[in-house]
Amino acid sequence: MLVNTCVFDAYGTLFDVNAAARIAANEPNREIFKDVWPSVSNIWRMKQLQYTWLRSMTGSYTDFWSITQNSLDFALEAHKLQNDLVLRERLLALYWELQPYSEVSQMLKELKKNGIKIAILSNGSPEMLNGAVKSSNLYAVIDEIISVETVKIFKPSSLVYKQVEKIMECSKSDILFVSSNGWDIAGAAGFGFKTAWVNRLQEPIDRLAHKPMHIVEDLKSIPTFFSN
Repeated sequence: MLVNTCVFDAYGTLFDVNAAARIAANEPNREIFKDVWPSVSNIWRMKQLQYTWLRSMTGSYTDFWSITQNSLDFALEAHKLQNDLVLRERLLALYWELQPYSEVSQMLKELKKNGIKIAILSNGSPEMLNGAVKSSNLYAVIDEIISVETVKIFKPSSLVYKQVEKIMECSKSDILFVSSNGWDIAGAAGFGFKTAWVNRLQEPIDRLAHKPMHIVEDLKSIPTFFSN
């Protein structure tokens, strides 16, 4: 595969979106939250995605940090935790420093060593993405952080994917796009990127027009796609 640029989605692909709730649940005095944190985290993420799609469709863009807060408020109220403001603030603070998956650092170092250009393309705001990259000590191995904030519409709009060609100064055929979100992979494939779907949960392939070129269980094998 003759490509020289690897572009990663951030949330759920490089960074574990469940990390914030999991960490908070294991802190002292979180007995109630400890029982429900997987459900809270799942609804938080589901609403986060739904709100990006709906805002894109209705032309009512707002930044991803606002969406993240709105989604958390929904999830907390769904579990009757809306009055626990200390918990809310803790979860939001943790979201700025989400943990990367265990294989991320070594995988990115391998790509960098092989001369592959590396970028993040995310719905996240620049401030959120910089926070996650900084807390994960990944700045040295990432060449560009590209946010939808520039075009003010969320993935899977083609306007988002188009940014990569301009900023990375390459063509569609030069790019492998990696995401754990099937809808994101479909959007990127439809735009013309080569794609790798990180199917950590072994889910079925989405019934959409464009399918992933590669399917992997985690990110460890991504450097092998550049070895030929």
